[in-house]
Amino acid sequence: MNTSSLETPSSSGEAPVGFTVLIPARLASTRLPDKPLADLGGAPMVVRVAQRARLSGATRSVVAADSPAIVAACEQHGIEAVLTRADHPSGSDRLAEACERLGLPDDAIVVNVQGDEPLIEPSLIDAVARLLAERTDASMSTAAHPVDSVADFTNPNVVKVVLDANQLALYFSRAPIPWWRDGFAQGVTALPQPAPLRHVGIYAYRVGFLRKFPTLPQAPVEMGEALEQLRALWHGHRIAVHVTDHAPGPGVDTPEDLARVRKLFTR
Repeated sequence: MNTSSLETPSSSGEAPVGFTVLIPARLASTRLPDKPLADLGGAPMVVRVAQRARLSGATRSVVAADSPAIVAACEQHGIEAVLTRADHPSGSDRLAEACERLGLPDDAIVVNVQGDEPLIEPSLIDAVARLLAERTDASMSTAAHPVDSVADFTNPNVVKVVLDANQLALYFSRAPIPWWRDGFAQGVTALPQPAPLRHVGIYAYRVGFLRKFPTLPQAPVEMGEALEQLRALWHGHRIAVHVTDHAPGPGVDTPEDLARVRKLFTR
């Protein structure tokens, strides 16, 4: 990723869409303890994420934290934060509580930017928000980009998505989809064409749907795949997908990821 983009605001030239960025931040992490507070060039990671979000067209960027330590770190750097319950089972539950605390109306749009994405592109945040504003047939929007390697295509940690003719998600899976029947007869050694799509974990919601989502029963496919967005599809909600040509900057899940991203901020 070009480090100059760390300072470049979004400038799509299109009419602005009013939306709020919400950044869920949970202190507990099995692979990287205290991850939101990990230092990146003199500021906690969650602060770096919020700073990137501020470069988008969002009218407001708020961290939804599960710990007073995260709230204090945000306030120290001039970032708005709200304290939410520590026992939420998912990030969407945390965001639903944050919407209540912020008094957001049902027709407002919020974009969920993960708290471990300090290199998120502001233009991608804008694109996902704009897509949901335009697609009244969808309850959510998200993003994807073409897969460029067989290793990623077969990696169960890389989530794939298949779309319909209207750029709405048909299914998300950790399995290599779509399955190329003839091409994969001897194993997956090449990518199908057109290129499969890798899901990017950024979401826009209408607040009314986000309030409803945690009350929906879990879907069997959601529990099997461990993919929360499948609950929305299973209950008949549509998810619009913005397809970008470029992969997003790397997120931070492990100590090795943290070391790589720290080098960018050190430069």
